[in-house]
Amino acid sequence: MSAAPQTQDIPLSPQHKRSAFWVCVSVAALTILDLSKVNVALPAIEHAFGSSSTELQLIVSGYVLTFGLFLVPMGRLGDQRSRKTLFVVGLSLFTLTSLVAGFAPTVEVLLAARLVQGVAAGIQMPQVLGLIQQLYQGRERGRAFGLFGATIGIATAFGPTLGGLAIALGGPSDGWRWIFWMNVPLALAAIALAVWLLPETRTRSSRKVSLDPVGIALFAVTVVALMWPFLFTTGSPGDDPARWWLLVVFVLAATAFIVWERRYAGRGKDPLVPLGLFGITSYRNGTLLATVYFAAMPSSFLLTTLYLQDGLGLEPVFAGMVTIGFALTSAFSSWLGGTLVDRLGRPLVVWGLALVLVGMGALVLLALTMPPEVTPWAMAAAMIVGGFGGGLVISPNQTLQLADVPVRQGGLAGSVSQLGQRIGTAVGTAVTLSLFYATIFREADGEPDLTVYHHAYGIGMAAVAVLVAIAFAIGVVDLTSRRRLRRVIAS
Repeated sequence: MSAAPQTQDIPLSPQHKRSAFWVCVSVAALTILDLSKVNVALPAIEHAFGSSSTELQLIVSGYVLTFGLFLVPMGRLGDQRSRKTLFVVGLSLFTLTSLVAGFAPTVEVLLAARLVQGVAAGIQMPQVLGLIQQLYQGRERGRAFGLFGATIGIATAFGPTLGGLAIALGGPSDGWRWIFWMNVPLALAAIALAVWLLPETRTRSSRKVSLDPVGIALFAVTVVALMWPFLFTTGSPGDDPARWWLLVVFVLAATAFIVWERRYAGRGKDPLVPLGLFGITSYRNGTLLATVYFAAMPSSFLLTTLYLQDGLGLEPVFAGMVTIGFALTSAFSSWLGGTLVDRLGRPLVVWGLALVLVGMGALVLLALTMPPEVTPWAMAAAMIVGGFGGGLVISPNQTLQLADVPVRQGGLAGSVSQLGQRIGTAVGTAVTLSLFYATIFREADGEPDLTVYHHAYGIGMAAVAVLVAIAFAIGVVDLTSRRRLRRVIAS
């Protein structure tokens, strides 16, 4: 087999490294913010355009779909070519689509802008992960991913607050547009800083690099066939059950993709996804855990926001503020987890998941039992507990997941992991939202009352709890297998 491209070293001063790192992390936060801050705007968008539940679902999940489609090909291209160039291209497209979304005259234009915005996110996010992999090694990498996780945690949990504030400032009719307009000056500043500060990471190779076009096509069919039926699951009586037949296409396409990738690699070429990555136990288990975890947490934020706005009648800005405690404590514990993960390892993630389960259980219990005027405050307190646990999951798991992956495959490995997270988010959002709305459709006779919203929120969050419990089980299995392996080696 021909030698893989060798990545050039990055001779940077510590200060330059830190500056480049924060440019990357800031753009990653901006990308993730567009997942969470739009959630709080869905009622306003529905009011502005008279949108259907399917259109609202696609405004959120369509972004996730195209984001996921481009992650792996762009991660591979970034590993082989210039991460800096792709970073700037993706960020420029993100800026343009944010403008289009903000000025959208119809829901169709808004949806199209969101789909292309997901493409932009899928171009730029793999470069962030690849650059962090390449900038830092060893213990420094754990701290870097700790700060990365802290920033992503803040972006995920602070998104609803920021979205609610934009709606409050812009007004009930056009406030949702500010959610997209605010991206523009931030992205323009990031483009300037990226051009100035990011290192060149162009690779050198003795042979022409193939992008595996057949693999890309099979990969696209696989991802779309998996995510499509979930994207069109809204919980309304009009959902077409025939959509689930696409899962048969998914199985066939996934099988064909694996067979092709093995044969392609056997001919001495670089496959789109080196399947050997999944032979690395730490990477395989970490990817699976992150996928299930991200099926749970964004869904819980969306359900909570809908319950507070539709069930309790809170203004978007106040509904979003309930998650502030989660953002702050997860930021701190992400940083803490990044400093401790080299010493404590996988147990840190398992403890974090246990705390998340406690926090989510308290969140639902308080929502269903407290008086309405006290409920937001009580839920905010439960978010503090869940947030501390969440921070101990994201960044330590990311560090453990990529610890044994070769640096030259850092962008691709991170992209596959991110793809898992985006698929998890799409599937989790579809499942929990369909349970939430199906309960309302089933129980409401006319305008739903608070009791109906109690039931809908409780059922939706029960699915979230099941997903977190599955992630916890994966963590325990991984921890047990690691301890068994150590005993075998010691003996």
